Amino acid sequence: MDRNDVNPTQGFRATKDQLNWNNEETYWRDNWRARPYAQADRGFDYYSPGYRYGFDAANKYHGRKWNDVEPELRSGWDKYEHRGNSTWDHMKDAVRDAWNRVTGH
Repeated sequence: MDRNDVNPTQGFRATKDQLNWNNEETYWRDNWRARPYAQADRGFDYYSPGYRYGFDAANKYHGRKWNDVEPELRSGWDKYEHRGNSTWDHMKDAVRDAWNRVTGH
C-alpha cells in the first residue's frame, strides 16, 4: 500500500501528511475570511476542499511551478472526491493560495 493510501479514519496511524494537513487546516480555518476571493455567503467548509487539494498538490509536485501543474490540477478537480459542488473556476484561487503557502511563494 502506498503511504498516500493510508486513511487514518479507518484505524490506521495518521501519516505525516495528515498531521501536517491538520496544522494547515487550523491555519485556514482561522484565516480564510481575510482572503481576497472569500465570499461572505460561503463558509470555511466551502473552501476547505480547495485548501486541501492545494496542500496535497504542492507536496505531490514538490519543486514544480504552479503554471506547469495548473492544467493537470484543473482537470483533476472534477475527479477530486472532496470537491462537493464547487467548480474549478470558483475554487482555483483557494487551491493556489494553499499551494503558495506550502511552496513559500
